[in-house]
Amino acid sequence: MTDPVAGSSRPTGWSLRVLFGVIGLTALVLGYAGFERLLQARPDVAHDPYDLLYYDLQLFVFGAEPFQDAGPYPWQLQVARFAAPLFTLLAVAEASRLLLAAESRRLRARRARGHVLVCGDSQFAHMLADRLFADGERVVVVRSEPFGPLEYRWRRYLGVVGDPTSPEVLRGAGLPRAHTIYACSEDDDRNHAIANTANRLIQDRRQPPRVYILVHDSEMCLSLQARRLGAAGSSRLRLDYFHVDDVAARALHRHHPLPSAEDQPTRILIAGTGTFRRALLVETARHWRASWADTPAGDAVPPLRVDVVAPDAGTEIALASSRYPFLATVCQLTAYDLDLDGVVGLGRGRYDRIYICAADEIGGLQFVLDTPALWQGAESAVFVPVYRQAALAAAFHGDSRHDLLDEVHGKLRLYPVLTHACDARLIAEDLTERLARLIHERYVQAQQRAGVRLGDAPAMVNWSRLPESLRRANRAHVQDIAAKLLDLGCVVAPRHGGTGDASAGQAIDDRIEELARLEHDRWCRERRGDGWTYGDPRDDAQRRHPALRPWEELPSDVQEQNREGIRALPDVLSDSGFELIRLTPPVPAQRRGPRDAA
Repeated sequence: MTDPVAGSSRPTGWSLRVLFGVIGLTALVLGYAGFERLLQARPDVAHDPYDLLYYDLQLFVFGAEPFQDAGPYPWQLQVARFAAPLFTLLAVAEASRLLLAAESRRLRARRARGHVLVCGDSQFAHMLADRLFADGERVVVVRSEPFGPLEYRWRRYLGVVGDPTSPEVLRGAGLPRAHTIYACSEDDDRNHAIANTANRLIQDRRQPPRVYILVHDSEMCLSLQARRLGAAGSSRLRLDYFHVDDVAARALHRHHPLPSAEDQPTRILIAGTGTFRRALLVETARHWRASWADTPAGDAVPPLRVDVVAPDAGTEIALASSRYPFLATVCQLTAYDLDLDGVVGLGRGRYDRIYICAADEIGGLQFVLDTPALWQGAESAVFVPVYRQAALAAAFHGDSRHDLLDEVHGKLRLYPVLTHACDARLIAEDLTERLARLIHERYVQAQQRAGVRLGDAPAMVNWSRLPESLRRANRAHVQDIAAKLLDLGCVVAPRHGGTGDASAGQAIDDRIEELARLEHDRWCRERRGDGWTYGDPRDDAQRRHPALRPWEELPSDVQEQNREGIRALPDVLSDSGFELIRLTPPVPAQRRGPRDAA
């Protein structure tokens, strides 16, 4: 688990408390010494040490009996009779601050603006809030369990206690003015209820927040993403579902890129039946494909050799390949239907990297720690994904001064899944973002085949360098998929093998001209809404584009680009594990949402 982030005011607060304590102790000591001297000068007043202590304590409540007689008083007593009331006033002020802190936080949360809202009592919700705060975001947390005073002091973000599915509680957390909302409770249905409430509360916003819903089952997550993709046009809400395995698998290769060499193939091994292996296999293939994206046309891309070891390895490869067809073109997959112990006999120094994804986390970790042959079998490292052993991973992989355990010369890598999954930037790379990037990449490849070089046009760059206005155009293309599917009488569903529904492809071919025209009209509306006008030649500084004209006036090559974009729709969806299904009879028209009525 990530460590809570302390606020910058914490050292100052402790310094002030130490100063208060010094003032109080000084007043107590000087007051006792001052009264002792004063009463020694007054032999007619009987006293003992208890009387001195009683008079001393009276200083803190603004009075003492010996002061009823006129002075002069010893200097110690002069200092103490001012320092003691000062300490009392400071103590009252601090107590008042603590008593009013909870109410002050509630008011600040309700009035928050441009913040991130994290809802849920789960460990992941706590970790995500800590990470967001560390990244500089203003964070408001909504959870059912009360915040303790020490937690308020240690975690400097704002907290609201209550039911995160309640509209009143979410209003109290400033949801109508938040820019991002995360629903991260342990119960999936509770997360859906949070999203439903958020959808009702932000209907009037021009720029509604993004809403990300944590789903604990990877298959259900994919199914819900398909249903959301088909409904994106009927709601202004930018919503997506995510699973921690998918996010952590993408993060793994950003932190630990695969080694590659032109003179020899790269080989990896994935062993075990844990839930992380599917996400790891898919994201590893995507990472490998992306790393060779700049290969000149005509040059062969070396396949990534992947060995899968598990009792159901053959079945797992068949299922993964049927859902993600690109696996067969990017990877050379080999199945070994063996138990985890069978990994040892597959060869020493044969793999560039080994991943042990055991269903029993402790058992898999024990197997790696007790099997030196694994360390010898990997050229770089043996990775062990863990969910509940993040503290142990930190003990292995702290900085050079704080490593508690030996990493076996860097061969052993514990990978804390939850820690790496709470990366807001990767969660934000939702299905809409990934499909938009894929559409852009296919456009760039098509233009390169036509002879256009990278850099010749503003759109002929990698996604990371693409202007935000063009990124928005690609996202708008993705969000319009729902309208196209409705027009075709088709829906999106997770792939289950084969070549998909042939009738869906036939529906696209039969109406390719109409759909291409509709896509061009949508693009024109989106561009004009962004301030572009017709102009030839193209001038990005003046926002002029030669394609901003009616379909009939477009050159044939531009018309064909629109047709190719429509034909590519099944392939774009299949890359993310989806396929098109045509319904018979055609689906009736859906309800008009706020986006449709605009």
